[in-house]
Amino acid sequence: MAESALRRRMALTALLRVFKADTPGIGKRLAALPRMIKATMKREYDGGARLAMLAAAGVYIISPIDAVPEAFLLVFGLVDDLAVAGYFAGALMDELERFLEWEKLRDNVIAGHVIR
Repeated sequence: MAESALRRRMALTALLRVFKADTPGIGKRLAALPRMIKATMKREYDGGARLAMLAAAGVYIISPIDAVPEAFLLVFGLVDDLAVAGYFAGALMDELERFLEWEKLRDNVIAGHVIR
């Protein structure tokens, strides 16, 4: 229960962080989405599991099948969709910020192998 509340709070914090001056804006983040998907598919970026969770949340939001159906429990049915949508938006913005930081640092790395 506490972990779920923490996850929601983190997603909301990530969503609100988009509007801070020292972070990338919504436009820059959304423009990075195709690059992030491409880098993940090429296994250059390690965001595969997080993108899968975001895809599942997106499917849940647009799916007519619902954990709490609106037809029977109107208010509660909408609340679960809003909670998932809030998580989706916050987690997407957070992941895009993480990807942009990865892209920036990647340009400073010389390709090679780690020798131990």
